[in-house]
Amino acid sequence: MIIGVPKEIKNNENRVALTPAGVAEFKKHGHTVYVQSAAGVGSGFTDEEYVKAGASILPTIEETYAIAEMIVKVKEPIESEYSLIRPNQLLFTYFHFASHEPLTHAMIKSGATCLAYETVEKADRSLPLLVPMSEVAGRMSIQQGAKYLEKPMGGRGILLGGVPGVKPANVLVLGGGIVGTQAAKMAAGFGARVTIMDISIPRLRQLDDIMPANVDTVFSNEYNIREAIQKADLIIGAVLIPGAKAPSLITRDMLKTIRDGAVMVDVAVDQGGCFETTKPTTHADPIYVVDGVIHYSVANMPGAVPYTSTLALTNATLPYALQLADKGWKKACNDNNDLKLGLNVIGGKVVYKAVSDAFGLDYHSVEEFLK
Repeated sequence: MIIGVPKEIKNNENRVALTPAGVAEFKKHGHTVYVQSAAGVGSGFTDEEYVKAGASILPTIEETYAIAEMIVKVKEPIESEYSLIRPNQLLFTYFHFASHEPLTHAMIKSGATCLAYETVEKADRSLPLLVPMSEVAGRMSIQQGAKYLEKPMGGRGILLGGVPGVKPANVLVLGGGIVGTQAAKMAAGFGARVTIMDISIPRLRQLDDIMPANVDTVFSNEYNIREAIQKADLIIGAVLIPGAKAPSLITRDMLKTIRDGAVMVDVAVDQGGCFETTKPTTHADPIYVVDGVIHYSVANMPGAVPYTSTLALTNATLPYALQLADKGWKKACNDNNDLKLGLNVIGGKVVYKAVSDAFGLDYHSVEEFLK
């Protein structure tokens, strides 16, 4: 198979979908890899390293899309890429369709096969290609939250861990999955007083067992959220419904009860956000203020630490990408149910229920396309 790796062009997206080591693995399996010039520079990989690993370098994104049977990316295509995508071309990347209707319609129109990292799902309901970036984003949410709590950044001027004789900050984490767990661990490590909320009692029991003494677990409902946000200095939105739009857990009317200068970091922004006032921002312009509350909702947080993120992501995606290349997407998805669940759009048809539900589109069973 011919693999294409374009340079990411989303704002401040410095990750790359394939490392030189990944190229070498594709070559071992007999595939051809084309990498757009400078695609890996932001993550610390030069064109020369890719060539040494066996890739061919193409100067433009247009040439990379034109030659490839499978495009491997990090982030969803943006508008300038839509016209480059061909019918029957396989795209393997993060899509987050349910939060982005124009992208959904563009991919339907393209006739391409869209296999989304974020909905590849194992039998135990874990999301193997979302986990590494969720780990990065969860940890980063605390770094960014701590920074924007500083007074020069517009925050309350509070140190997360406090100092002897001064109480630490209160951190509220909504969601006890991968993002929430990593955020709580980081905040606890700083010495903050942390509350983590979830709707799963079994998950709260697990967290109660593994978290340090400065982390409290609380069942998540509207009443408890309204109570907790009044005391919070930093709020992390870490809710995920695989493939679907995130629920709004903090509504606009709740903001008036949150302290001025508090910070809300919405890691669920890729799926529409779990704060009603969330709107996607960029690393170049990461925050905005609503009712005195700082909102941080960068849609590609791990892109700020591309070396770590690229290695973590490709460690997870490469085995699946090799299956797709070795067998073709139909056989690979028939043989591996994890991959089958990653299929979202095929030949102009939506085959993932949460996406069809989000926009009222016709739903087609994926089995129609795997015969």
